[in-house]
Amino acid sequence: MTSEDIKNSPDHLQTLEKGLKVIEAFDGTDHLTISTASKLVGISRPTARRVLITLVNLGYAQMLDNRFYLTPKVLSLGYSYMTARDSWEITTTLLRELSKVTNESSSLAKLVGEEIVYIGRVPANKIMKISLNIGTHLPAYATSMGKVLLAYKSKEELDTYFETAELKPLTEHTIYKEEDLRKELAEIRKAGYAISEDQLELGLMSVAAPIRNMRGNVIAAINCSTNSSQTTREELEKNYLKPVLDAAEQISRNTEIELPF
Repeated sequence: MTSEDIKNSPDHLQTLEKGLKVIEAFDGTDHLTISTASKLVGISRPTARRVLITLVNLGYAQMLDNRFYLTPKVLSLGYSYMTARDSWEITTTLLRELSKVTNESSSLAKLVGEEIVYIGRVPANKIMKISLNIGTHLPAYATSMGKVLLAYKSKEELDTYFETAELKPLTEHTIYKEEDLRKELAEIRKAGYAISEDQLELGLMSVAAPIRNMRGNVIAAINCSTNSSQTTREELEKNYLKPVLDAAEQISRNTEIELPF
């Protein structure tokens, strides 16, 4: 059975699909009302109400003043997936080692549509920290991990990306014009790593490397981030590049027992 067969299968449960889409609709907001859930998911108000009430009854949401909030129980859905694989424990250990060696934050992300999604993160042991969490979505074109993931896409995939992505300057240093971005991505693919300096946010600089599966396909990216006001690009390449590349290689080797992404 192909993925297309599965997609068009009569066994597809639309009720479950609607429920999961309502959970996804909480992305970027701490609460939903029946009305907003209905509009965001494209379902009727009665259906939205039934889904939200079901989430409350199952413990995945709570209702306060006609507003619905997710509960920490939703984390168990992803946590069970991750912890069911020994490879994930190895990967998180490598993330911790990278953070310890560099004394900076280390992260793991995958590409979902036009954004990267953080699936692993170890913050730096510092008072001033860059506040990013697992599940955070960021525009791919302005981040080091996103640039790496885009760099290894096929021409057809990149063409589709540029047709749909909303590219705009986030800072004065953001590379966002298609011609310039394509050139940068080609250079990244040749170099095998990416650096983003003040492109997503002023003061933020990071270096990222690709993670491959058993077939050699790039499936995720790992990075190390620091403050650009305290570290130069040359210092970043000198002190952080090799640890990041080494960690990426070790995690890629770990895909022989299949990574959970």
